[in-house]
Formats: sequence, structure tokens, C-alpha cells
Amino acid sequence: MNTPPPPPARSRSMSVAAAVSVGLLLLAGCSGADDSRLDAGADTARLRISLLTHAGKDDAFWELVRKGAEAAAAKDDVELTYANDSDPAGQAQLVRDAIGDRVDGIAVTLAKPAAMRAPVAAARAAGIPVVGLNSGIDAWKSQGLLEYFGQDESVAGAAVGTKLNGLKARHALCVIHERGNVALEARCAGVRKTFGGETENLYVEGTDPDAVDAVLTARLRQDPGIDEVVTLGAQFALDAVSSIKAAGSKAQVATFDLNNNLVKAVRAGNVQFAVDQQPYLQGYLAVDSLWLYKTNGNISGGGVAPVLTGPAFVTRTNVATVARFAAAGTR
Repeated sequence: MNTPPPPPARSRSMSVAAAVSVGLLLLAGCSGADDSRLDAGADTARLRISLLTHAGKDDAFWELVRKGAEAAAAKDDVELTYANDSDPAGQAQLVRDAIGDRVDGIAVTLAKPAAMRAPVAAARAAGIPVVGLNSGIDAWKSQGLLEYFGQDESVAGAAVGTKLNGLKARHALCVIHERGNVALEARCAGVRKTFGGETENLYVEGTDPDAVDAVLTARLRQDPGIDEVVTLGAQFALDAVSSIKAAGSKAQVATFDLNNNLVKAVRAGNVQFAVDQQPYLQGYLAVDSLWLYKTNGNISGGGVAPVLTGPAFVTRTNVATVARFAAAGTR
């Protein structure tokens, strides 16, 4: 990737919940409520949780993660703050900001684990529980996170390689849209582990759709023997469909991740299959787990095993089962 990414996107939102009735507070004051009742009221204050990701600007995948987190926050009456920064240093600063805000829990992605080590350690030192999601399945325990929710990308990649064998593919181009992202690298490494044909990595600048199309089209024109393009995100699969047409290639497309437009492409036969890691579920479980830990001491997976949300294959034969949820923006 030679093209620098655009300025990192940062956004925040909070769930809305009912406030404590002013009338009840006045009633307690007028009735001369004792200290024990006041303390009990303080104990039921809403928890404040921050979800901090490495998402880039306008990425539909991360909107699904955010929607799941917001659904859990609404259920649990949690005050949720969401923030994202595609730059590792920026994401690390988001964690430091949350520590300074004295939040009750932090959910974080570990796409660049080394950059997150110090801020995560600072959160733990401040007594703030931290859980991981989506990226960093090989790093969450060593960094002392309580729990992890996501897909084992190595296992998912290996499953894709096996599936490509069944499809009689011979030369797979694995398109990595973010250099250095451990989850993406693990996917392609998993494909290479089990695929009987040739596996080649192609690095593109995922924040620049035109550049993605140009690089992929050029590579397909250069080597007509490439018969399979494996992308690592739904929008890149749709880009690959266009690039294949532009290059006059006969390659097929398979992808990781899912969105509504990708579902339509699978139904139409333009994309062979998608690996669904259920991002909505990742966001939901991350927030809900912190609420459960703070209110009941629960730790999913016992703190020693990740909670897996994938992989599951979505093909033309079963895509109808998830289509209506994708249309609603939750798959």
C-alpha cells in the first residue's frame, strides 16, 4: 500500500434510556430517606461502556458491529460510547481517553496488537475491565483481556481453502485491503494452508475503491490463469466482480463477510459464497458481556477460550435464510 489512507474517522453515539424519575427523588428527599436507600440508588447508576474499533470511514461492516452493540446497550440500560480510528495510534488514544473518562468497561479490537498493548495495560491498571472483539484472537489472552468475541481467522481461511478444492479452483488471488492487519493476514494464510492450488496475496489500498479496481484489474489481465479471487470484505467482493468483467477474466469470486448487496450478489450467482462472522453478534456480545461481568461476575469462555461467532458459509442454496435480516441491516 503506497497510497496513504484518508484522515481516520471518529464518531460517537450514545444509547437513549429512561432517566430516573424526578418525582421519586423528591419523594425520597421529603420522606427523610435514610443513607441505605440513597446508597442503593447510587448502586443502580447506569454503567458506562466504550466500544473502540479500528474501523475506517463509512465501512458498512462496522455499522453492523455498532448496531449490535447499541441493541445490547438498550437492553441492559447501558450508556454506550462508540468511537473508531483507523490509525493504530489514534485508536490507542481513544482507549486512553476512555480511561480518563473513568468508564466502567471497554470493548476494543486488536487489529494491530502491538499498538494496543500499552493502553490496554493502562486500562487494566485503572481497574477497568476490557474485552476484545473481531481482531486479535491470538493476542487477547496475553494482553490480559477478560473475554474475546469473534472468528478464528486461521480456521476460517482453512475452511475457504478446502471449499476451493471442492470447486476445482487452481490459482487463487487473496486480496488484502489493509496491510499489517493480523486478522486479514491470517485469513489468507489459512487459505494457503489447505488449498491444493496456488495462493497469491495481492495488497490493495482498501480506502481507495478506484485504486482497488485498477490494481485488481491489472493483475487479472496480466495472468489469465487466475481462476479464483478471494476478497476479505463484502464491498471488495463487489469490486472484484467489476474488475473481472473489465479484465475479461473467467475468474470466480468468493469472499469473507456479508452485507445486503453481497447477499444479492450471491443470490444472482455473481459471488460463489461468503463467510459470515456475524459482526452484529460481535458488537452485541462485547457490550452485553461487560454488563454481565459488572453486574453478576460472569466471564464467557471462562476467560481462557474465545467465544466464536463464525465461520458460517452463505451460498446460493442457503442465502434466503439470512436475506431478510441482511435487508434489515443486521446481517
